[in-house]
Amino acid sequence: MSETVELDRESNPLAVRGYAYYDWAKSSFETSVTVAVLPLWFAYLFLKANGLTTTIGSIDFTSDAIWSFSVSGAALLVALLSPSFGVIADRRAIKMWWLKILTYVGAGGTVLLAAAPLLPISTQWVWLMVMFVIANVGLNGASVFYNSLLPHMGTDDEMDSISNKAFAYGYFGGGILLAIHLVMTLILVDSNGDMYSWVIPSILASSGVWWYGFALLTFKWVPEPPIENEMEALSISDSAKLAFSEIRKTLSEIPKFKTLFIYMLAYFFFIDGINTVTALGGIYGPVVLGITTTFLMVAILMVQIVAAPSALGFTKLAERIGTKRALTVSLVGWIVLCFAALSFAPLELDNHNEHDIMYEWDESSNQYRVSVSSSAPSLAQKIDFSDSEFDEQEWVRNLKSYLPIIQDEFVVDYELYDWQWEENNEIYLKTVPGSYDEIINTVLPTFENTRFSVSIQNEDGVTFTSNVGIDHPTNLGDGALDFIPETARTYVWAPLGLSVGIQFIILGASMGSVLGGSQGLARSLFGQMVPETRSAEFFGFFGFFGKVAALLGPLIYGIMTVLFDSRVGILSIAILILAGTIILRGVDVDQGRLDAQAEDARNRGFN
Repeated sequence: MSETVELDRESNPLAVRGYAYYDWAKSSFETSVTVAVLPLWFAYLFLKANGLTTTIGSIDFTSDAIWSFSVSGAALLVALLSPSFGVIADRRAIKMWWLKILTYVGAGGTVLLAAAPLLPISTQWVWLMVMFVIANVGLNGASVFYNSLLPHMGTDDEMDSISNKAFAYGYFGGGILLAIHLVMTLILVDSNGDMYSWVIPSILASSGVWWYGFALLTFKWVPEPPIENEMEALSISDSAKLAFSEIRKTLSEIPKFKTLFIYMLAYFFFIDGINTVTALGGIYGPVVLGITTTFLMVAILMVQIVAAPSALGFTKLAERIGTKRALTVSLVGWIVLCFAALSFAPLELDNHNEHDIMYEWDESSNQYRVSVSSSAPSLAQKIDFSDSEFDEQEWVRNLKSYLPIIQDEFVVDYELYDWQWEENNEIYLKTVPGSYDEIINTVLPTFENTRFSVSIQNEDGVTFTSNVGIDHPTNLGDGALDFIPETARTYVWAPLGLSVGIQFIILGASMGSVLGGSQGLARSLFGQMVPETRSAEFFGFFGFFGKVAALLGPLIYGIMTVLFDSRVGILSIAILILAGTIILRGVDVDQGRLDAQAEDARNRGFN
């Protein structure tokens, strides 16, 4: 059994550092994997196997909807187990033991993500989803026991500092590894500037190794909190019976801990929204806004860079105005950011060279040649649009003489075909038949139902005619809230000349400014109102509320995306954070602290 320490102790610097290093460790999964790399790779492999949508039952699902549902599934499993874990952990010295086991599960699942390329193309995205769920179960389950250690790390007055310090470590650690991964994506490229296929699997595997490696410092430096009157080991069935009986007892004590449960209700709503934004931002950017891998990783890196000092800054703010008020400031900031995210939109394509596919007159051959933008997406075999079906493979087959493909290499069935190919280590520009008028009449109208943009330059080399497909990121107007990004694009983004990549980086920096305060202070405020003698039990319920919230948020986002679109999904998340902020106003923190102190006194036999 691990070394134990006394209750009500002042903080131990080495133990606090070890506690903070677990945030440093697990942030590799939360940044490089969950937000920066895996969502984009998942969307790519999903597109490779299915196109933009796949049909489950009779419902068409996009990659971001399926991603949100997988996040919800992992959260549901942990939510159901969290209270039981907490009850047992308060009666046996097993907090650190469970933290280790669930770290092995989470880090192991992360490493196994890298095995996806070994599978058939039709199952690679499924493998990613399954391993992601397993890794999430490890992460969220470990967080129950990790958070339950907080009340044992120091006094109530030290809680803000310890909690925010841990989050600052997490932002620094995740940011450092993300910066390394960003450099990998930029320099590990072939002669055409394309990233080597092994880079993404390497990033995922190294994230799991980073998580496990730095968690060893936590296992070494953080002692197992002592248990007064520790119970004997129980069988699985007896443990389950005890857990459920104690859960019923805890729920019956709601009147005794009224303030704490009001806070848990507020936390349920606002953490739901915050976690949903951070979990789904990595899929929202590429799928809805057309963000490239580089811009996405830079934006997430900005989150980490800004969040670390912000977490420490909110500690100072909490010292001046109180933890509750400082937390409220950060939540208001989140609401503003959600509404700002609705306004983001790619700029309209004003130049010929900004389009995905470009036709230009070649005087040497006296023909048109077709080229492709380096940022253009790849072909997939089938895309569904609204109530009609658009078969992209059939579209390409009909226009194979005009599109940038080599006809005898065109693949019809389940393989992805990239726009580009090599000839003497250069992008080959294919000549196509027909005059300017013929290409306009034959090719241009067919792009209407695609997800691509096309531009045909006149023989004068200056003027051009273009068409933007209905599902291209720059094409707005069909969504219920599209008037918001359209207005912002007309009066803000276009006049300032800010591309959607720059917009997303601004969002990342803004998120970082409030992320540290909201996460660290939310955990700290709960820790101040929790009886230390029942920390794991209550943090089990804290985890339950947090994980059910993690289930509800992505679920709401997914449903709103399926019924309407992704921007309506973002609006629903803003409403959740607003509801939590309003409920937080009714929390009397001083009374919550007194309730916790009274419970500790009873459990230690002082009254």
